[in-house]
Parts: sequence; structure tokens; C-alpha cells
Amino acid sequence: MSPTVEEHARARIVTDAPQYRQVRVTLGYDPSDHPSEVRFSFPSGRAWEFPRDVLEQGLRGPARSGDVEVWPCGRVQTVVEFHTPDGVAVVQFDSSELKRFLRHTREAAGSVTRG
Repeated sequence: MSPTVEEHARARIVTDAPQYRQVRVTLGYDPSDHPSEVRFSFPSGRAWEFPRDVLEQGLRGPARSGDVEVWPCGRVQTVVEFHTPDGVAVVQFDSSELKRFLRHTREAAGSVTRG
């Protein structure tokens, strides 16, 4: 059995409206399926898979892979942009939630390697 990681993070959809819209994002990682990728799934059913190292790098400085771009926003937040042919979704996360998720993915990847 694979040590998959699935966590929920609160995020804010950034728009030009005066209020942020909260959304719950499911963060997933399966080292036996795609050991170098993470998955962000939204309540709408839309999901993006992208390299885990893009998320790690994006916590410190701008990083991009395909239709996903990640960068730090101040000291405690991280922005993730998801690009589609229809437009761009800008989503802001508390960096601590993303760091915790990444720590759990490293632990899961390590247990697959040792197993």
C-alpha cells in the first residue's frame, strides 16, 4: 500500500472584488503513482498536477511549470496561479499549510524509497 498524502487547505480566490472568496483545496500526493508531482483539486472538480519542486521553489521565489506559477507573497502567504485557455485563477494560501503538506510529501516519498 502506498503512503499517499491528502490534506485540505483553506485558500482565497483573488479577484478585483473588495472581498476574498474562501475555497477549500485538496492537496494530494501519491509517490507510487507520480513521485515528482503534487495535485491541487478544487470543489468545482478541476484539478492541476504539477512538479512538487515548483511548489517548493515557489515558497522562496517565483517558479513556473506549464500552466502553474507559484511565488511568495509577503512573509506568510504564497500565491498560486492556474492558467487555462479561459483565463487565470489566482489563489492565495497560507505558506505554513503548503510547507506542512510538502513536509508530509517528503516523509511519504522517503517511506516508499525505504520500503
